[in-house]
Amino acid sequence: MSATSSALRPPADAVAPVRHPDAPAPGELLGAHYDQCFGCGDGQPHGLRLAARAGDGVRMTAEFTVQPAHQGAPGLAHGGVLASALDETLGSLNSLLRTIAVTGRLETDFVRPVPVGTVLYLEAEVTAVAGRKIYSSATGRIGGPDGTVAVRADALFIKVGVDHFVGNGCQEEIRATMNDPDQVRRARAFEVNP
Repeated sequence: MSATSSALRPPADAVAPVRHPDAPAPGELLGAHYDQCFGCGDGQPHGLRLAARAGDGVRMTAEFTVQPAHQGAPGLAHGGVLASALDETLGSLNSLLRTIAVTGRLETDFVRPVPVGTVLYLEAEVTAVAGRKIYSSATGRIGGPDGTVAVRADALFIKVGVDHFVGNGCQEEIRATMNDPDQVRRARAFEVNP
C-alpha cells in the first residue's frame, strides 16, 4: 500500500517476525478458533467460514466464497465483509507467532468490486514486531493466487492476554467456552508466549 499511515509503519527498533517452533506446519489448515466467530466459525449461518492455511515463515493464505448474504450493492460484496475477511486473515497470522493479539488498526484499500459467488484468495504476512505491536499486511485476489487484486490492507495488532476477553466479553459466552475442552486446549496452546 502506498499511502500507509504512520501508525502502521513499524518503528525503527522493530524486529523481523519469528515463526514460533510450535506454529502450525506450512500447508496446515488452521480450522476455526471459535465456532461462533463470524470470520472462521461454522456456527454462524451467514459468517465467512474463511479457511486459512499456514504458509512459510510468518505467512498465511485464506479463501472464502462471497455469498448472497454478504452483499452490499446488488450482486457485490459489502465492503465491511471484505474488511472482515482481511481482518480475520491478518488475525490468524498471530497463530504462527503463538500469541494472542487483537486488531488495533486496520487500513483497507478497495481496488475493485467483488461479485457474489466469487472466491476471494487472501495472502497475508507479518512484516515486523515491536514490543506488543505486530505489523502485518494482506492482499485479496479474485479467483486465485494469480487473480486480479480486489482488496489490500495493512494492520496493527496488539498482544493481549486471555484476561482481555474474560474481562470484556459476554460472560455467558465465556463460561460456555471455558466449559468446552477444545477451546480450553486451544487457549492453553498460546500460554507458552504470553
